[in-house]
Amino acid sequence: MIRFLKDRLALGRLESSVMDVLWTRGESSVRDVGEHLGRPLAYTTVMTTLDRLYKKGMLDRRKFERAFLYSPKLTRREWEQKRAGHLLSGLLSTREHSSEMLISFLVDAVGQEDAALLDELERKIRLKRRELERRNDG
Repeated sequence: MIRFLKDRLALGRLESSVMDVLWTRGESSVRDVGEHLGRPLAYTTVMTTLDRLYKKGMLDRRKFERAFLYSPKLTRREWEQKRAGHLLSGLLSTREHSSEMLISFLVDAVGQEDAALLDELERKIRLKRRELERRNDG
């Protein structure tokens, strides 16, 4: 479980702030990102953070004159979906009672927030069951 929490989709506070800048502004240089972080940081700190995000597979980069320009590989929504899916997969792959607690918590949380969302969850469960039945029959 500890390994799961340290996966490449997990972002630190500075990495999250950098991604927020890039999701808002689009392709940016190290200097551009540093200027929009809202706090003074050394150029090398921003550069190292961007490089780390690039190595994690979160960013694309291209050479422009003497500097790199960085851009997100995924939209914020795509990243959130991937992260949520990865988190749920990790939790469901642990012990059996963890799965039961997760499902129970999800249903309770969704039910407290929005009855229509609970209906949508039920609809998606029915669709997934039909899809699995078709796969097993075919």
